[in-house]
Amino acid sequence: MRAYRLLDWQRAGFDEVPMPDPGPGEVRVRVGGVGLCHSDVIFLDSPAGVLPYELPFTLGHEIAGWIDAVGDGVTGVGTDEPVAVACMSPCGSCRWCRRGQDNYCVDTWHGRGFGTDGGLAEHIVVGAGQVVPLGDLDPRIVAPLTDAGATSYHAVKKVLPKIYDDSTVVVIGVGGLGAYGVQWLRILTSARIIAVEARPERIKAAADLGAHEVVEAGEGLSKRLAESIGGGGADAILDFVGSDATIRASMRNAAKAGAIALVGQGFGTGEVRYGAWAHDCDLFNPQGATIAELAEVIALAKSGDVVVEAEQFAFDDVEAAYERLKAGTLNGRAVVLPNG
Repeated sequence: MRAYRLLDWQRAGFDEVPMPDPGPGEVRVRVGGVGLCHSDVIFLDSPAGVLPYELPFTLGHEIAGWIDAVGDGVTGVGTDEPVAVACMSPCGSCRWCRRGQDNYCVDTWHGRGFGTDGGLAEHIVVGAGQVVPLGDLDPRIVAPLTDAGATSYHAVKKVLPKIYDDSTVVVIGVGGLGAYGVQWLRILTSARIIAVEARPERIKAAADLGAHEVVEAGEGLSKRLAESIGGGGADAILDFVGSDATIRASMRNAAKAGAIALVGQGFGTGEVRYGAWAHDCDLFNPQGATIAELAEVIALAKSGDVVVEAEQFAFDDVEAAYERLKAGTLNGRAVVLPNG
């Protein structure tokens, strides 16, 4: 079968690989859609010696499709059933997995699309416990829910205890992840939602998805954000950009006893010292989501109240899709269709 692989450092392309067969406890998924993620760009652009992976491997970790074969001992799912595939492939036995925190498994640095074969192929084999039935949802559209949707959901769930009916919450960056962040806040809270965005088309999208107000990014963001929030600061700020400017704006505008989630891989920095941000305000950087949280995301999507923004690309156009991702011209997520 065909697969799009990281063949060498800073060199990717199509290759022919063997069709995988499911072993005991595994299922084979005919891949319907694969969302492309900014972390893929890191893999594509990194020189030798930076990442701890052996090459080659197939890219793509936002995966959905249809089960087309099951291994021995598999129950509860059957052939032709549409499923979402969890991004992580947790070991199930480390202390985090035993606690139900499988997104922090000791092996999550190494998984589908990052170190082992991912979804940019016609088929993939995964553990039966790592798929979530989609019901009537179309795998060719909803693949981004497995990472963009689930990662943002995990971050929002973590700040929910900080949010009250009279709270103001800020979402910085309304791209592939932030667009879901706005929606989860709209669905799960009664808070006033302020979005921060630079691109005109995403400013409109933020409002359409549920933001009550949109602040334009750029020079002077901290001051404009403070004026929009009003006195006391925001009870939660979710930064899906992670630049110097957005980290600074977050730390200056979070409320006492609030929370700042640094989600975006912008590799910005902020000054950590006593008094640099409000007292008793949590500052954390979440990773991914648990498989249980992915199931919650799929359940919310089945309600029909979640917009999945996806631009679809043929398998042969995967490189063009990555170029659009790098250029920042996508509305939502690029979804590649390995099987048409």
